[in-house]
Amino acid sequence: MSNGFTKLKLDELNRASVTEFKAQVKLPVAVVLDSVRSMHNIGSIFRTSDGFAVEQIYLCGITAQPPHREIEKTALGATQSVNWTYHADAVEAVKQLRADGYRIIAIEQAANSVMLNEFTPDKNEKYALIFGNEVNGVSDEVMQLIDTCIEIPQFGTKHSFNIVVSAGIVLWDFFAKLAIG
Repeated sequence: MSNGFTKLKLDELNRASVTEFKAQVKLPVAVVLDSVRSMHNIGSIFRTSDGFAVEQIYLCGITAQPPHREIEKTALGATQSVNWTYHADAVEAVKQLRADGYRIIAIEQAANSVMLNEFTPDKNEKYALIFGNEVNGVSDEVMQLIDTCIEIPQFGTKHSFNIVVSAGIVLWDFFAKLAIG
């Protein structure tokens, strides 16, 4: 007895080619990785950014850059579809994003942060979402430059989510609230 659910094959998913992806409308979001250590995390954020059609990723500080085998293990080719740049200094990258008209937002646990479920992005703005180092979070120097800080509500015993989980939650929330698709 069948309930009517059958898994789709890859060729039935109707995904965009890299060329089509590059030409499509993007979520008005730049993802900034502030000294992210794990190449698997970096690759996963590339893949998540591809899934939500993010404009660009800024790799900063010690964050590794493609091409690298350990990034590709989780990116699965998303380093080819998502535009990215490397910046040795996250502060300079954030200053450039501000000059380019982005609203600067740290995803961090901080005094006076706004809970993600209470934040409503403006469809007329562009956003730079900063995700920090797995241990130390967003650097103090970058925190001094932000316009606001978003925190993901948590109800368990752990202090934080993995950076990839955080990126997935926040990017989905922005995608859903901005409804670009």
